[in-house]
Formats: sequence, structure tokens, C-alpha cells
Amino acid sequence: MVAAASLVVAAGAVAGVLAAFDDRWASDEAAPPEVSASPRPVPLPAVPSPSAPATAESASPSPSPSPSARRTPGPAPSRTGTKRERTGTVAGRLYRHPDSQVLAWVRSHSGDPRHAVIASRIAEQPAAVWFADYSPDTVTARVAAVTSGGAALGRVPVVVPYAIPGRDCGGHSQGGAPDLDAYDTWIDRFAAGLGSAEVIVVLEPDSVAQTECLSAGDRADRFASLARAGRVLKSANPRARVYFDAGHSGWNAPGTQAAWLRQAGAASPESSDGIFSNVSNFHTTADEVAYDRRVLDALGGPAGLGAVIDTSRNGNGAPADGEWCDPSGRRLGRTPTLNTGASRIDAYLWVKLPGESDGCKGRPGTFTASYAYDLASS
Repeated sequence: MVAAASLVVAAGAVAGVLAAFDDRWASDEAAPPEVSASPRPVPLPAVPSPSAPATAESASPSPSPSPSARRTPGPAPSRTGTKRERTGTVAGRLYRHPDSQVLAWVRSHSGDPRHAVIASRIAEQPAAVWFADYSPDTVTARVAAVTSGGAALGRVPVVVPYAIPGRDCGGHSQGGAPDLDAYDTWIDRFAAGLGSAEVIVVLEPDSVAQTECLSAGDRADRFASLARAGRVLKSANPRARVYFDAGHSGWNAPGTQAAWLRQAGAASPESSDGIFSNVSNFHTTADEVAYDRRVLDALGGPAGLGAVIDTSRNGNGAPADGEWCDPSGRRLGRTPTLNTGASRIDAYLWVKLPGESDGCKGRPGTFTASYAYDLASS
């Protein structure tokens, strides 16, 4: 069976689709927040079927020799001259940013019969904040608003930079920075907003798992930029924990994914604290835990590298038919926590905010109360 990818589409990138919906959704949706809405998953036309795990050395095609014009990863500023060691697992509680679509809906729909369920089961939970638009002039301040808010409460925010060029292989989610040089500058500005308190960075969903559409040279260039991004983020805030894209358990074989991750810097403690999986997807937590451990085993690197898993909509697992667009019968997964009780699993996170539609039960990327209620009451 062909595996479904976890591909995500930035809100606003599908304006032609928005016009296809009529006004019946207006009373069911919240206004967009100041920060980016979490994108939605879309199907991948040709994802290879999962295969038996391969060794890291043989799983991934080898890039062609680097021509002289190929980009090389630029150095990141370093606060010390010694090799960075991975710190222990983040403790404490996750941060709930007040500027979200679900909170906007809850505040303006107190009389709605779905209010109590949505407020208690979704709105009260901490969720990631996405930065999915290429806005270099404002990104530092926007990131700082989130990280400073978390620091003021002694909570740990989760932020998602999502502006890599060529994202979604030019499909529904095309956008982001115009090129990798511009992306490197955007990451510098993103990192400048991280502050000095603990923060979790989910670095570029699908940027590693979805690289089959890239040439060997373009893939190497992307991986160099991602490795640089990890170094920049961790140098800007040594307490930042940066996780790299591992796709999900229904996608690439663990050895293949690990080989790509290693090229992208995910095995280096100067760039990485580990991997993330299941973003905007539905695979069970048990499947993701097993998969992530296999990827980490194949990845190598420091023994302390861990994984974080998106559990926002995986309570009933992935649909058997592979449906990706607001599939019926799904429900909320485990609540977000930094205390999983599972070895090598650093956190269960809600990276995709439950109730933000994939485009079938509401407008793409928009919080839709009927969808949220279905997830929360199943």
C-alpha cells in the first residue's frame, strides 16, 4: 500500500480553494490569528511504499560529487570554542500561546452548545505556533512575542519554522523563502527571537522526509542549510531544543530516513536534540514510538538524542483507506506533555492544532468548530 506523507500546506497558500466554499462556514470558524495557522496535510502523488529497514549506510542514494558552484554550509556563530553537549530532557510545562484560532473561537462563542467540549479538551491544551510565511522584517518580533510569553510564565513554548524553499516539492504548499541564501538570513532572524529560556523548535516539517523530488545536488544544498539552521538556533539560545524531520511511521524506512537526517545535521549535538514525527498526521503513538527509536538507532550520534511526536489527532490512528483530508472517525491523541514516561521520547506535542481543517470540513488552515467538536467528542 502506498504510504501517505505528512505534507503540510500553509494557510493562505490555497486562495483558489478558499473561494470554493460558501458562507455556511462563517459561523463555524474563527478569525485568523496574528501568528501563522498550522498548515494541513495533503497527499503525496508518489511516495514509495514502506520497505524493510535498511542500514543507514545503504539506505539513501549518495549525492553526486559537489560541483564548485554548490552551496556549502556556512558557519554558525558559537558562544564557546568547545564542542556542544546535549543537555538533559526539558522539564516543566508547555506554553499555551493566547493568540490562536481556537481561543478566538472560544472567546466569541460562549453560547455555542459545543463550547464546553472544545474549550476544555482543545483550547486549554498547549499547542505549537507556526511561522509559515516568509516575512523577514517581522519574524524576530513575532517569535520573541511567543518565547517571551512562555518565559514570563515559566512555560516551554513550541515554535515551528516553516519557510524552506521548495517545500512540498512545489505542490499545494509551495512558498517560503525565495532561495536558500534568503532562507539562511530568515533563520538568523528567527533565531534572534528565541530569547534565553527553554524552547522547543520543530524545524521544517517534511524538509527531510520529502526530498525525493530534489536532485542529489539540491538535496545536499537543502541539508546543508538545515544543518546550519540547527547550529544557528542552538547558538542563539543554548537552551533551545531543536528537532529534525523524521516523517512518520508510514513513510520512509528508518534507515533511509536516518541517512538523510545525518546529512542534515541531526546527529550533531551542535545542531540537534533529535527528531520529530507524525506532524499533521494520524499514526498511533505506539507506532511512532517504535519507528522513532529505530530511526534514532540508525542515526547514531549522542546517546541522548530523543524524539517528539505530534499526537494531536492520532487517537484512532490513521484511516485504513489512506484518507488525508479531515478524515472522519479520528479523535484527539495524548495530551501534550514533556513527561512521556517512555525512553528516548522527549515529548508528546500538539504540533497541528486540532480543529484546524485540512480543507474538507472547513476552509484550509482555518479552525472549524464542527471538526474540532468531532475530534474532541469521539
